[in-house]
Amino acid sequence: MNDVASHTPRHPLSRAKAIRISALALAALLLGGYLLLVHNRVRAAAAKGPNAASVPVLVGKATTQDLPVALNGIGTVQPLSVVEVKARVDGQLDKVAFTEGQEVRAGALLAQIDPRPFEAQLAQAEATRAKDQAQLANARSDVTRYSTLLDTGGVAIQIMDAAKAQVAAQEATVRADQAAVDTAKLQLQFTRLVSPIDGRVGLRLVNAGSIVHASDATGIVTVTQMHPISVIFSLPQDELPDILASSSKGKLAVIAYTRDGTRSLAEGELSVVDSQVDSTTGQVRLRAIFANANRTLWPGSLVSARLLVRTDRAVTVIPTRALMRGQSGEYTYVVKADKTVEMRPLTTGQSVDGFTAVLAGVAPGETVVVDGQNRIAPGTHIEAREIPGSGLSGSGQPAADPLAQRNNMP
Repeated sequence: MNDVASHTPRHPLSRAKAIRISALALAALLLGGYLLLVHNRVRAAAAKGPNAASVPVLVGKATTQDLPVALNGIGTVQPLSVVEVKARVDGQLDKVAFTEGQEVRAGALLAQIDPRPFEAQLAQAEATRAKDQAQLANARSDVTRYSTLLDTGGVAIQIMDAAKAQVAAQEATVRADQAAVDTAKLQLQFTRLVSPIDGRVGLRLVNAGSIVHASDATGIVTVTQMHPISVIFSLPQDELPDILASSSKGKLAVIAYTRDGTRSLAEGELSVVDSQVDSTTGQVRLRAIFANANRTLWPGSLVSARLLVRTDRAVTVIPTRALMRGQSGEYTYVVKADKTVEMRPLTTGQSVDGFTAVLAGVAPGETVVVDGQNRIAPGTHIEAREIPGSGLSGSGQPAADPLAQRNNMP
C-alpha cells in the first residue's frame, strides 16, 4: 500500500496545456518565417527593374554654384549713444519743449528752467565787477601821479610801494569778479536743457512746473541715437580663426533678420570683434554697425545676425534633405539612369540655407533622393518626383539670399 500511495499520476489537464503551448509556439515560428520570406520577395521584386513596382520618392539635382558661408547668432540691437538729460541747476521747470518720441538734433531745446534767479545773479556779478574795475582805475591813477612826484622828492618811496600793492590787489579782485560773472553766465546757460546728440527722445520723466535739482536721481528725458545703430551678437570661439582671417582682407557683411530668421531687416558691416572669449560660454562677442535710415532696428530688440565669412566659388551642392547619416558616415541615394538608386558615401562642407557643399561623392548634374529614403534600398526602382512649391527647381538652385547678392555686386 505504501508503494501505491507514494506514486500519484499527473493530472491529465497539465499535459494538454503543454501540448497547446508547443503548438502555438510552432505556429508563431512558421508565421514569422513566412512573413520574412514575403518581405524579402517584395524587396527583390521592387529591385528587379523597370517592369517592377516603382517606389515614389522626391528628388533634386546636384549643382555647381557660389556658396556664401555664413555664421548665425542671436544678437541685441544697441544704440551707439544713449544720454539721460538731467538738470544741472536747481529751479522750477518752466516748460517742456519736446514731444515724446520726437526726433531731435543736437542742440535742440528740450526743456527750460526758470532763468530769472540766474539772470539776477549775473547782473549782481557784473555790477560788482564794474565797481572793482573803477577802483582799479583809481589805484592805477595814484601810481602814475606818485611816480611823477617820486622823481622830484615830493612823495616818499613807501607811499609809492603801497600804491603799487593796491593796484595788484585790485587787479586780483577784478579777476575774481570776472570769474563770478562767467559762473553766473554758465548757470544761466544751464537753465536751457538741450539735446547733446541727434536722436529720439523717450518718455517724459518730469512735468512742467516741477522743481528740479541737480542732485535728482532721474533726469528730464532720455535721448537715444537711432542711426547709425549697432547689433551685438555672439558666435562660438571655434569660428574665430575664420572670422579674423576674413576680416583682415576687408569689411565683412552682416545681415540682421527678425528673431525667427524669416525676414531681413537691415544690412551692415562687422565693426569690432571683442578682445576676449567668454570662458563660461565659449562665445566671442561681435559688433556690427547698421545705417538704420528706415529705423527697422529698434534699440533693445532681439535679432538674428548672419555674418558672411567668405564665399566658396563654384562648389557642388545638394539639398541638405538628401543628406543621410549612418554608421559609416554621411551618404546619399543617387538615382541612376535605369531609375534605380545606389548609396553613395559623401564628404561634405558647409550647409547654408538648405543646401550642403559636397567635396566628394556626387558630381554636378546627378539626381539625389531628397525624401522617401526610408522606403528604398540600394537597387530599388524609384519613381522620381520633384518637390512642389518648396523653392527647389529642376536645377536645384536655392532661393536668392541677400548675402549672396551683396557678394556678387561689382
